[in-house]
Amino acid sequence: MTRFITKTGFSLISVFILLCLSVSGTTAVGQTKIVEIQDANGNFVQVQLPVQRIVVLTSDALEIVCALKADNLITGVFTGISREALFEAKLKQKPKVGDWREVNYELLAELKPDIVLCYARSPGKNLEKKLNPFGIKVIRLNFFKLETLDQEIKTLGLILGKAEQAEALINWHQNRLQFLQEKLKGIKNPPDIYIEGDSRYHTAGPGSGGDKMCTLAGGNNIAKNLSIPYPEITCEWILKNNPEVIIKVATRGSYNIKAKNIKTDIKSKTRLVALKTIQEEIMVRPAWNHIQAVKQKRVHVITNEIWAGPRAVIGASYLAKWFFPEKLKHFNPEEIHKEYINNFHNIKFQGKYAY
Repeated sequence: MTRFITKTGFSLISVFILLCLSVSGTTAVGQTKIVEIQDANGNFVQVQLPVQRIVVLTSDALEIVCALKADNLITGVFTGISREALFEAKLKQKPKVGDWREVNYELLAELKPDIVLCYARSPGKNLEKKLNPFGIKVIRLNFFKLETLDQEIKTLGLILGKAEQAEALINWHQNRLQFLQEKLKGIKNPPDIYIEGDSRYHTAGPGSGGDKMCTLAGGNNIAKNLSIPYPEITCEWILKNNPEVIIKVATRGSYNIKAKNIKTDIKSKTRLVALKTIQEEIMVRPAWNHIQAVKQKRVHVITNEIWAGPRAVIGASYLAKWFFPEKLKHFNPEEIHKEYINNFHNIKFQGKYAY
């Protein structure tokens, strides 16, 4: 993985090429239009338009459906909807059909969706075998990879009849990527970064979303040369590599556990204190006082809502701010987050997503 955006596959030229290749074509049959799309596995799938009923099995797909203003088409959702703060209020009453790993086929068939949105690899191929006899199309799109996000947004926009909304979202995303690229132009000697997932001593290796975000933000991921995307490492390995900045990714579950012990009526303040508690616990780990990042108090916590996924460019903006605080002194990533939430979800921005 090379250092700068222009060499990572995130350039606007490569994005444009991907967008051009994302849709194979449309065919009109009588009053019915058939569109053939290419999914995340490279398979071609024919979808009959218009799509009027959809079931969504992943949080990433759900976020894009809502950003395209197509949430009125949703007839079923995944069981973990209660963990999705942005969408819980308006979708929590929808039937729960399972999750990204397995589904309740009987309930799903009863809902009679036109399509089901899921990840490229999960659930397995049994999903198509079970649903094809009911005329239900399985659409496998990830929405968590930066290099294919815009392509998949365009594909979903075509399927849902939301091409205009998809174009607006893609333009915003490309502009934000370009903006970040301009901010980091001319940067030399990237800082060494240790990224830790929600589980202790699990990091982001080569090919992972976290590794790509780190590179996009101008950092040098100390795990980039390991053999797998999500390796478990040791305390000794971290001490040896002595990172200049530590990034901890916190799930909603982990910071909610911390928040239970915080007595305040202000929800956003509770979350902020919970993230601060996670940071403090990292800094007092045995022997970690010898790590440069801890010595210089450059330990940061970021929530998984803006880690990889549709909001990866927002998360990467926070990383860039932390990696280069002097160069980006007047840059506020929260403003970008507010812009996204307000413009594409019509929801008032609230809460804290980083510390």
